[in-house]
Amino acid sequence: MPKNDDLLEVEGEIVEVLPNQTFNVLLDVNKSMIVCYTSGRMRQNKIRLVAGDRVKVEMSSYDLSKGRISFRI
Repeated sequence: MPKNDDLLEVEGEIVEVLPNQTFNVLLDVNKSMIVCYTSGRMRQNKIRLVAGDRVKVEMSSYDLSKGRISFRI
C-alpha cells in the first residue's frame, strides 16, 4: 500500500468470506464489489469477520478493485 496520503477510506458490508482471510465487500459509496484482505493488526488481535459485518476499508487510488479491511464497525 502507498503512503497514507493516497489512501481512500470507505465503508462497506462483507458479502462473502473467501479463503486466506479475504472477503468480498460491497461498498456503500458506489455499490461495487471489491476483494479485501484483513490488516495486520486485525490478524494479530484475532478479530473474526463474518458475512454481514460492516467494515471500514482502505483502498489505494491506483487500484480500486482491491482493499484492506482496517476496522470492524
